[in-house]
Formats: sequence, structure tokens, C-alpha cells
Amino acid sequence: MQRKLWRTTLLILVLPRSGQAEEALVAVATNFAGVAQRIETEFEATSAHRVTLVTGSTGKLFAQIVNGAPFDVLLAADRERPRLLEDAGLAITGSRFTFAVGRLAVASREAAMIRSSLHDTLSQPGSGKLALANPALAPYGLASRTALQNLDLWARLRSSVVMGENIGQSYALVATGNASLGFVALSQVINQQHPGKLSYLVVPGRLHAPIRQDAALLVHGQRNAAAKEFLEFLASDTVLMLVSDSGYDVAARFPD
Repeated sequence: MQRKLWRTTLLILVLPRSGQAEEALVAVATNFAGVAQRIETEFEATSAHRVTLVTGSTGKLFAQIVNGAPFDVLLAADRERPRLLEDAGLAITGSRFTFAVGRLAVASREAAMIRSSLHDTLSQPGSGKLALANPALAPYGLASRTALQNLDLWARLRSSVVMGENIGQSYALVATGNASLGFVALSQVINQQHPGKLSYLVVPGRLHAPIRQDAALLVHGQRNAAAKEFLEFLASDTVLMLVSDSGYDVAARFPD
């Protein structure tokens, strides 16, 4: 009888408990970092699980995942990288969905630099350096370059462009005055906290392809309860309202 009881106790100690709190490592595109922190707070207030956010350009995060970084979830700034990860067997098929659609703005520390039209703002004489995220690494940078091309201004302004690795660095170039104007995420200027807030003009969506931002459950997180619950929370009405209020269009669970 005692031996049977000892064996039962040993099994209870060894087997994992399904309700045990876990932690997920979430890779987040730079443009979404501020909103993701608010979502993290809301999530952890209602869940036993925890998440840790790591931010960077989508291109860099993608490369890290391909090279074995132990991320459980990716919140990208595009659709392409999550799809490529799925095709490569590094993201769980069917887990991918659009959690936000990004919007661009052109911003400046000097209110007088922001004119009534986007073309006039960007083409004014003596406008100095123009910041944008690297189009090769950051979807917001690609959208910025496309907008300039559609305004017939890319060839004219290319020599004045200074590039950040991601949209966060583009914003920093403008906020510090190292660029007179810059393309930033609309969410960054809506939620800006620093003194001397930037003036801005919204870039019409017709000037570039929609910046659909996809989330995916990565293979590393396929057995992680925190990762799965966080993705479910990301598509909740609470989060959709928060995302919308933060300067994004919403398209949760938008399939291919």
C-alpha cells in the first residue's frame, strides 16, 4: 500500500501541470512596441501567464528566428515574413492572422514645416534631411519609399534621405532634430509622450500598399500555453479597441 502511494506521489511531482503559469518570448516590430507594452499589461492583469517583449525591425527579427532565436510569437510589421516562416516550417500553419494595419505620417519638430498638403510639405525648398526606415528591412520604410515614388519625389529627394534601421530610429532622427522631416508610424505621433511634441500630416493610404501586420505562433512556442493565450488575447475586442485608438486600422483574423 505504501509503495503504491509513493509511486502515485512521484508521478504527480514529475508530470507537468496543465494549469501551470508559463512565460512567452514575443518578438515585436518596432512600430508596435508602445502598443504591445500596453497589451502586455492588460494581458498579465487577467492571466496567470507572462510575456517578455523583444523589439526590432521585422527584417532583423525574421533573420534571428531563421537562425534559431527562441521566440514563441512574432508580431511583424508585414505579412511576408510570417508567411515565409510558415512556408519554412518555423511558424505553425493556420496560426497567422492580421492584428493591425499600419498608417504612415510625415512629422517634424517645427510646426511650420508641416504644410497643407503632403507634396508641399516634402518638396519645400531648404527642407533639409528626410528620415525614413530602411525599405530593405522595415515594411514602413518600403511604404515610405513607395509613397515618395507615387508623389514623383523619390528621385528628387533621395540624396537628402537618412535611413534608420526601423521606424523607431526614423522617429528618433526627427525627434532629435537630426532630420527636419521624417516618415514615422501614425501610432508614434498619436501616442508621443516627450516634451515639444512633433507636428505631423497623415500620409494617404492610396499612396502605398496596405501595411498589414501579421502575427504568428512560432514552432518554438507551439506547446507554450502563454504564447497561445497571448495570441487569442491579441484578437479580443479589448485589444482591437486599443489598437484602433492607437492609430491603426483593425483587421483581426483577416485570412489570406
